Amino acid sequence: QVQLVESGGGSVQAGGSLRLACVASGFTVDKASMAWFRQTPGKERDGVALITMLGDRNYADSVKGRFTASKDTTENTLYLQMNSLKPEDTAMYFCAARTGYCYTWVTGCYNRWGRGTQVTVSS
Repeated sequence: QVQLVESGGGSVQAGGSLRLACVASGFTVDKASMAWFRQTPGKERDGVALITMLGDRNYADSVKGRFTASKDTTENTLYLQMNSLKPEDTAMYFCAARTGYCYTWVTGCYNRWGRGTQVTVSS
C-alpha cells in the first residue's frame, strides 16, 4: 500500500530550525519525484521544494537559501531541513509523490499525498 507519513513539525521561534520527514511505503523514493507543499487556512497549497526522480531540485523563491530537501534511500524518506524560520513559514506542510517525472508546482502532477504536519513560527 502506497503511503506517505509526515513528521517533525512543531512550534519554534523565528530564526529557529526544524527538520520535517516524510516516510514513504509502497514505493522507493529514488524512483519517485517528491515535493513539499504548504498551506494556510483559506489559501491554496503552494510548492516549497521538490526533487525529481532524476535528482533535479527546485525551491520556492521565498525559501531559497533557507530550506533544503533531500532523499534518504536507506530510510526511504524525504526530508526538509528548514533553517532561519520566519513567521510567514507558518503552515501545514504536506509531502507529495509521483512514481515518475514531475518538475512542477502543479499539485495535480502528484498522485500521492500525506496528511500533513503543522509548523508554527512565532516572532
